[in-house]
Amino acid sequence: MRQVIRLASENVTTGRGGPFAALIVKEGRVIAEAVNTVFTANDPTAHAEVNAIRKACAAIGDFALRGCEIYTSSEPCPMCLAAIYWAHLDAIYFGNTCEDAAHAGFDDTHIFRQLTRNRANRAIRSEQVLRDEALESFRIWELSPNKREY
Repeated sequence: MRQVIRLASENVTTGRGGPFAALIVKEGRVIAEAVNTVFTANDPTAHAEVNAIRKACAAIGDFALRGCEIYTSSEPCPMCLAAIYWAHLDAIYFGNTCEDAAHAGFDDTHIFRQLTRNRANRAIRSEQVLRDEALESFRIWELSPNKREY
């Protein structure tokens, strides 16, 4: 955890990005570390946790990180939390809370609230179109010999 905290602070003092860092550990060994690169990459998804997950998956050659744990400088935002679940990580260890992040100007409570709302009541318009046509790709997937468990 101290390594993550140091990386988060260095990311700010070097001017590279926000005060966030993450590392992924497997069997007591760090297999990936990353910092927030939203500003340098001009990529709103380039949070430290997502960057670390990408590096860890590349390191082990699999999209699933079972048997791994993530250490992050701050409690994951909704996007990062979802990525952690999709990556099948075993545990999350964090330093700052979401409330601490909000106090520092990184308030994601509005996103958490949006997730619990009905699609019709969300701040960003969300509507279904061409469902019958879109279902075709799922039908193809269900029959595919390349199908893998997510």
